[in-house]
Amino acid sequence: REAESFKEQGNAYYAKKDYNEAYNYYTKAIDTCPNNASYYGNRAATLMMLGRFREALGDAQQSVRLDDSFVRGHLREGKCHLSLGNAMAASRCFQRVLELDHKNTQAQQELKNASTVLEYEKIAEVDFEKRDFRKVVFCMDRALEFAPACHRFKILKAECLALLGRYPEAQSVASDILRMDSTNADALYVRGLCLYYEDCIEKAVQFFVQALRMAPDHEKACLACRNAKALKAKKEDGNKAFKEGNYKLAYELYTEALGIDPNNIKTNAKLYCNRGTVNSKLRKLEEAIDDCTNAVKLDDTYIKAYLRRAQCYMDTEQYEDAVRDYEKVYQTEKTKEHKQLLKNAQVELKKSKRKDYYKILGVDKNASEDEIKKAYRKRALMHHPDRHSGASAEVQKEEEKKFKEVGEAFTILSDPKKKARYDSGQDLEEDGLNMGGKYFDANNIFKAFFGGPGGFSFEASGPGNFFFQFG
Repeated sequence: REAESFKEQGNAYYAKKDYNEAYNYYTKAIDTCPNNASYYGNRAATLMMLGRFREALGDAQQSVRLDDSFVRGHLREGKCHLSLGNAMAASRCFQRVLELDHKNTQAQQELKNASTVLEYEKIAEVDFEKRDFRKVVFCMDRALEFAPACHRFKILKAECLALLGRYPEAQSVASDILRMDSTNADALYVRGLCLYYEDCIEKAVQFFVQALRMAPDHEKACLACRNAKALKAKKEDGNKAFKEGNYKLAYELYTEALGIDPNNIKTNAKLYCNRGTVNSKLRKLEEAIDDCTNAVKLDDTYIKAYLRRAQCYMDTEQYEDAVRDYEKVYQTEKTKEHKQLLKNAQVELKKSKRKDYYKILGVDKNASEDEIKKAYRKRALMHHPDRHSGASAEVQKEEEKKFKEVGEAFTILSDPKKKARYDSGQDLEEDGLNMGGKYFDANNIFKAFFGGPGGFSFEASGPGNFFFQFG
């Protein structure tokens, strides 16, 4: 009678959804009368409502040991097995219920649920081997609807989230499990995997070591730990060689590091960028651009790779590409430095679309006044129309054009003010320096430079050979 009184009080609290008090009274009933199957069944139901499925499973199993014909006991044992992810054991429990009561609709439905979970498990296993991690996450989400307390499903989902680069979600799942079970090797492995893929390799190794301490035969943790240590060592050796100026060795070490783990996207993005920096030092600019492109393919938020590639584009006079990269950088980080880099690239792009007077004269952009004069003298004589008077009309036209361009180039580059405006990217036509207008005469410049009319002539010294003779 005392035990029944405790049970009735437990039922009252259960009805009020005060499951903690219900648990206490069912426990008193069990302590008073430990061989009553229904008391264990009721406490199992209460524990299930509290989400304590493993404890509930123990009580449900005890209830059917005491009374194998206890239908609700078998149902609760099956529900606990299913909630914990053991669909096969759950199926056996529901089949036992149907043996006792073949019309039990709840058992029929739960048996279908268990079959559904088994099917999702099979699909996920195949898709994981195919590396279709999105599909695995989908399957685990569906399975967890029936098995909310299954750590195995949660871990598989978290691992796939990490492999998909969804690190915060993966960390959240793993951390939830570790709060309930700090010794869970799989959760420790996934936590380490997230850190490893976020390029926090040193911290990742600590988690892998801890996982191996809990489960020495954990193959995934062992492989990840080995890769992490190897990657860290190669990257550090490459950085050391770079700092010492041994660029060839640095290139080799970064290349070796890139071969360790193709799945580590963030670290590999940095390695590609580092190798790109090495290639730029070796003046292999196209290779440097390729490396930086690979870096931003892996991590499209990697500002350093965009900056490095943009500089290489500038060095190879691919100004449109440089502007595009600097715009991307400035949109992401609006600093004065990035704004200036973008402005410089835009100026160079604008300049590149005009005539390149330095190229026309064949001089460097830092050429002295004397070098510019010497270059003009050489090019003006080379393209002067009189020198090509015996050539075809087409050649004469082309040489006359080049002669005018040489005059234009000299006019601009020999005048410090005009040269400064030209170098700064200003539009010379807007500044009233239109070189193609009626005020420009290449012959006048030539005469002024060589000393006036009649002071020179071209004479033939043989077929196709000319020399310039001062009068």
